[in-house]
Amino acid sequence: MELILQTLVNSLYAASYLSLVAVGLVLIFGVMGVVNFAHGELYMAGAYAVFYFYVQQELDFFFAVALGLVFVGLLGLLMERALFRPLRGNPLGGLIASIGFLLVMQAAAAMRFGVKKSPVTAPTQDVLTLMEGVALPWSRVYVVVAAVLLLSALWIFLKRSRFGWALRACAQDPEAAALQGISMNQTARLAMFIGAALAGVAGALTAPLVEPTPLMGHSVIVAAFIIIIVGGVGSLSGAVLAAVIYALVKTFVTTYADGVLADIVGLLLMLIVLVVKPTGLFGVKDRT
Repeated sequence: MELILQTLVNSLYAASYLSLVAVGLVLIFGVMGVVNFAHGELYMAGAYAVFYFYVQQELDFFFAVALGLVFVGLLGLLMERALFRPLRGNPLGGLIASIGFLLVMQAAAAMRFGVKKSPVTAPTQDVLTLMEGVALPWSRVYVVVAAVLLLSALWIFLKRSRFGWALRACAQDPEAAALQGISMNQTARLAMFIGAALAGVAGALTAPLVEPTPLMGHSVIVAAFIIIIVGGVGSLSGAVLAAVIYALVKTFVTTYADGVLADIVGLLLMLIVLVVKPTGLFGVKDRT
């Protein structure tokens, strides 16, 4: 029973950072219609930002996380302006451009920080004991708390603010939104900044736990695509629920079997959902 409870707690941590990455990816796709294959590298950039500001420059950990969030958000703005805006209306071109940017990011990280792991010391070694035999390091607690706060803030922003309404309108019907005077350039910039920042803060907070490497985005982007397909392409709530399901399944399989089998089971989960409900758990036929 203690092992089961500990595995549940561990899956909560995994679901937290995966939901941040997946929701950011869904937001970018929903508003811009672009499949951003470089999203995993934005996660990697957040991790390296913490390594640079916290380890090399010796700044406060949480200040370094905040700087990482802003840095990756600005990197997202650069991608929107230089890559995706000129290719608007050309999904294949945007996808190819994101793959090219992915390779550039990996090469830049390798040149600047090397190809080996870059250890990041956790800001604290303390552990939160939930009950006897069940504990969660505070470094993981920070990830869970940040995910809850950021996703809640995003939900309020999308539901209660004019800019949030504009994002939802562009995601549902770009032409009708344009006729109402909503600027696609402005909403695309906003979506790209928020989506990139969410991936960046996920990488920044998990840096002490995963140790940054130039190729660390691979496994994250694969998991994110599985999650958004299971949850329903374009559905933010579906992405969060799918992240919880995926993290739960993968963590349990990893604990009781091994990581390779867990990856296979994750793919099988996606295939089963596609067979039973091709649009995903919360997906619809059109892009919303």
